[in-house]
Amino acid sequence: MIYTVTLNPALDKTAQVPDLKVDEVNRITELRRDAGGKGINVSKVIKELGGVTEAWAVLAGNTGEWIQSALEADGIRVNAIPAEGETRTNLKVVDSVNDTHTDINEPGPEVTDSMLNDMLIELANAVPADGIVVVSGSLPKGVRPDTYERWCRVLRMGGIRVFLDADGEALARGIEGRPYFIKPNDHELSALVGRELKSVPEVAEAARELVGRGIPMVVVSMGGEGAVFCTENETWYAGPVKVHVGSTVGAGDSVVAAIAYAVNKGMPLEDTMRLAMATGAANVMQSGTQAAERSVVDSLIDRVVLTQLL
Repeated sequence: MIYTVTLNPALDKTAQVPDLKVDEVNRITELRRDAGGKGINVSKVIKELGGVTEAWAVLAGNTGEWIQSALEADGIRVNAIPAEGETRTNLKVVDSVNDTHTDINEPGPEVTDSMLNDMLIELANAVPADGIVVVSGSLPKGVRPDTYERWCRVLRMGGIRVFLDADGEALARGIEGRPYFIKPNDHELSALVGRELKSVPEVAEAARELVGRGIPMVVVSMGGEGAVFCTENETWYAGPVKVHVGSTVGAGDSVVAAIAYAVNKGMPLEDTMRLAMATGAANVMQSGTQAAERSVVDSLIDRVVLTQLL
């Protein structure tokens, strides 16, 4: 069982708007709705890969009920934490003519520290030692900026492996809780180490610095340029798998999902990297935040090129 936590989930609406024009009336040619939020995206991908997952999420109002129903209909167990107000709706506008992807995200309902403390205690009691919890996404309004740091510390003290995927201050503070895994992109990593990283060797060196700070696994995504994987004993560069882009939303979440799935299965590092890169590419090919089928992932695994750096 892999548990995911989404404190600020969303209903994702993906609208196809060919040749989008600013300050003009635009027509949507296709619209799809998906249960979203980074942790929820991770659960959807884990399920498609063949894993067992339970999504913990703060859900509010009719939108929250829709998300819970959609996930349960897909065979994903949900532990819904109720909140006042309405879960946010995020609009993703895809312009196939100009090849652009524009996100317009709502802020979401307010959540209190007391609510999250209760949620954390319940989660820590539910997950067995050596279990995996993926904590990802933005923090909701009204909570402390060190929330992820506290979650990482409490869960780690229970022997739980925490996969943290966040950005900005939430990530910087979260790292102080020494999670098992983090996945910054190259720009976020530059901010963390305080210098611009312009090459794969520079990214790898910075990733090793974070491993040296007590984080066993650091994966740095570089968009269309591949990724760097760094553990206590090895550092690798994984080249990108070139595919037709349907939507980039949730691509990073799919990589996190594949790594959590592989670690849970005890897969070797090289197999983990191939699965992660193939899963990321397969999900980029999809529309919205729907998860790619396992057969699509498997068809791309042999196209992943790995280079060992250390």
